[in-house]
Amino acid sequence: MDVAMSFDIKKIRQDFPNLAVTVRGKKLVYLDNAATTFKPRSVIESGNRHYTSGVANVHRGVHYLSEMATQEYEEARTKTRLFLNASDNSEIIFTRGTTESINLVAHSFGRAFLKAGDEIIISAMEHHSNIVPWQMLCEQNGCVLKIIPINDDGDIIFEEYRKLLTTKTKLVSIVYISNSLGTINPIEEIIVEAHKKGALVLVDGAQAVSHAKIDVQKLDCDFFAFSGHKLFGPTGIGVLYGKRSLLEKMPPYQGGGDMIASVTFEKTTYNVLPYKFEAGTPNIAGAIGLGAAIDYVESIGLEAIANYKKELLDYGTKVLLMIPGLRLIGTAKQKSSILSFVLPDIHPHDLGTIVDGEGVAIRTGHHCTQPVMKRFNIPATARASLAFYNTKEEIDALVAAVQKAREVFK
Repeated sequence: MDVAMSFDIKKIRQDFPNLAVTVRGKKLVYLDNAATTFKPRSVIESGNRHYTSGVANVHRGVHYLSEMATQEYEEARTKTRLFLNASDNSEIIFTRGTTESINLVAHSFGRAFLKAGDEIIISAMEHHSNIVPWQMLCEQNGCVLKIIPINDDGDIIFEEYRKLLTTKTKLVSIVYISNSLGTINPIEEIIVEAHKKGALVLVDGAQAVSHAKIDVQKLDCDFFAFSGHKLFGPTGIGVLYGKRSLLEKMPPYQGGGDMIASVTFEKTTYNVLPYKFEAGTPNIAGAIGLGAAIDYVESIGLEAIANYKKELLDYGTKVLLMIPGLRLIGTAKQKSSILSFVLPDIHPHDLGTIVDGEGVAIRTGHHCTQPVMKRFNIPATARASLAFYNTKEEIDALVAAVQKAREVFK
């Protein structure tokens, strides 16, 4: 059955005002959703409502506006906790995004509990945000960073992962879904193997939260990080989930207001979770917008979204491979709706420029995964990443634009 038949794409597209934008006199075709997603009206309106009728700081005032802002902010935390199926609101830390969430763990847990000779494992497909913080930590305290290799399809080589795991392994930090290859990693099996060796696991879920239902208790991950803007929410808001037992032991990442219980010049007593890790005035509107985004996505249903995106992925794969010479980078059997590709004799940046002239927005470059590009011996790729508001007609527009680029460079 055509999934789109039971998926009211026309109605969904009306919820996203950005889809009505024109580019260079043409109707926009937006295929850069792995970088950031468009926002539905309900998310936009939640921010407008806060800024026009409810601006106040949270946790600090007894006046009406402060109490209302605090209530909405904490309701967003509850929505996030339920969205991830965490066991308690105290396990949900608001950050600026996946990058800050990973840095929080590297700086707080890493500096406090990892020492020279301890080993950290990541994969060869990681985003720079899940490479650089661990390199910095290794430089500071003498930890050793080890890398899980990937094969020509873009899958991790699981037997090599098992070989890397030793009693020295203290942390595995792994991406759930690759932003440049689309590979869906066997995350549950990865976590099980790590725990057998007594290692903790951090999951980079930036691309995963809009793809499938996340259950952190079922996964049994120790940390889970994601960004609101990958989930049709605002930029500048992210989440770190951590098991309470771990977060309780970890020292604060930053110092300042709201993360304290009491301050004297002699000693500071830190606040309880989750506020211990939320120093300063938070992104209140961003958190409220994230809550609205979660409401919106759940109103459609993550299973329905995943099924529709799978249909788009299958169609996009088929029609792109009809283009002479086109090579897909990332052909894992378990894959999300990301299509990275190269064409002979056309640099991806040139391709992206011509495609943009046709009103089609794709991403070109290394996608903050330079080691992936090195692994496939290419400088960059063109990447089309699909969301549930995209259509097969938009994929056809991409194919037509790529064909035009071939004509220009032939």
